This record gives sequence, structure tokens and C-alpha cells, in this order.
Amino acid sequence: MRAVVALLMFAQAPVAAPVVPASPQALAPVPFDPAADYITAGQDEPGYRSWYLGGPWRAAQVKSFNDYLTTYQVGGILPTWQLLRTATAWKDCGGQPFEIPPTAEWPHIVQTLRYIHDYVIPAVGPVEPVSGYRNPALNACAGGAPESAHKHYSAIDMVPLKPITRELLMRDLCTLHARSGEQYGVGLGFYAFLRFHVDTAKYRRWGTDPAEAAACPPIIHPSDIASVGYQMPSPVTTPAPATTAAAVSPPLGETKPLPAVMPQAIPPPSAAPESQPH
Repeated sequence: MRAVVALLMFAQAPVAAPVVPASPQALAPVPFDPAADYITAGQDEPGYRSWYLGGPWRAAQVKSFNDYLTTYQVGGILPTWQLLRTATAWKDCGGQPFEIPPTAEWPHIVQTLRYIHDYVIPAVGPVEPVSGYRNPALNACAGGAPESAHKHYSAIDMVPLKPITRELLMRDLCTLHARSGEQYGVGLGFYAFLRFHVDTAKYRRWGTDPAEAAACPPIIHPSDIASVGYQMPSPVTTPAPATTAAAVSPPLGETKPLPAVMPQAIPPPSAAPESQPH
């Protein structure tokens, strides 16, 4: 009788669901890639190669720009192809994803690159440019300030490549700006997430969070309003497609300490150019 009761109790007991181990992909940490929020297909590395091949004159222009950076000893601080990114909203505005600025504007980026090399990178680590020169029409369409330093190629918007919180990024850059920004005439701005702006057009600061205002108050005078931009809306979250190491690219530039010599322009591969939006 006891055996029968035990058998009935066993039969009525709930059956535990089998434990399925998590896949390695599910356990893998999400890579830190803040640039993915701002860089879409077309403004990534494959997009650069497509843009480069889209006009036969661009090889000579890129080489001239590389040579100019080398002459003034700012070559290699940041990858040159990333310095040619225009605005995050380039596609919505019908603009180009990359653009060689007019030669008259090239001198303005030299001091900015020196400041990034000497101060920004030592403070927060490697950075990736997500927006540099914007021609007047693209700057207006993208919501830039009327007298934005991007129009004169003094400004670079960047994101850090080392994991860091927004609060710590602000604290480090504000401390740096308070110590050396006025001497170099540096403009420092903060936008959505980890995106920040550096130019060497004029000493000013904007976009800090209220929680950081005590240690990092804005520095904006009435005459600065036309040059500081606005708080950017949250960027798109579609990541750029992954690239493969086997892809061969035109001159992308390299990140090296000063003094650096940029590589000469690599002749583009013999592939059919792809059209780019205008």
C-alpha cells in the first residue's frame, strides 16, 4: 500500500523544466561603441571608401589634406578619414557623408588637433571624430549654430573610445578646460550621451548637466550664442554594419603620437564607384 501511495505522489509531483545553459553570445558583454549611435551606413569605413571612389578628383584632394596635416605636425593624431565626416544628419539633409573642406579653412583645424593631442586624449583616452567640417547649407539643415565653428573647420565632435560615464567625462573635460581652455581659446560643448565638441575659436563652454553645474558651469556670453549650437536630440540607435579586416581601404590615416607622418594616399582599388546621395 505504501508503495502505491509513493508511486501516486511521484506521478502528481510537478516536473521541473530542464535548465538550458545560456549561449556564449548571450553571456558576452555588449561592446562599448558610443560612435554607433551617430554613425550610420554611408558614414562608416565602407561608406568612406565608396565616397572616395565616387569622384576621381578625391584621391588628390585627400592626399593634399594629408600632406598639409603632416607639414604642420598634426598628422596621425586622429584618422584622417574620420576627420572628413560631415554631419550626423547628412543623409536627411541630402548632403555628402564626407567632404574635403576648402583649403582656406584648413589652418583652423591645426590648433584644435594640437589641443586634442596634448590635452584631451591624455585626459580621457582615445576618441573618435563623428563630425568635422560642415558647409554652410549642411550646417543650417543639421541645426548647427549660425556661426558654428564647424563651418570654419575649427570644431570636431567626438566620442570617447574607452568606457566612461557621462558624469566622469564631463568632470574630466571641464577640469581640463578650466585649466587650459582659456589659454588656447577652446570651446567645449556637451551633447547627447557621450558626444562632446572641441574647437579653438573662442573660450566658452555649454551643454553641461545640471548635476555638474556647480563644478562645471556654462560659460556663455551674449555674443557667443550664435556659435555654441544647441542640445542635440537623441541620435539614431542603428549601429553601422560591421567591417571585416580583409577590406582594403583608401587612405584612412593612422593614430600615432607626434611628430607623426601621415601615410601617402593609397591608389584606390580598381572597383566601380558607387553613387552617393547629393
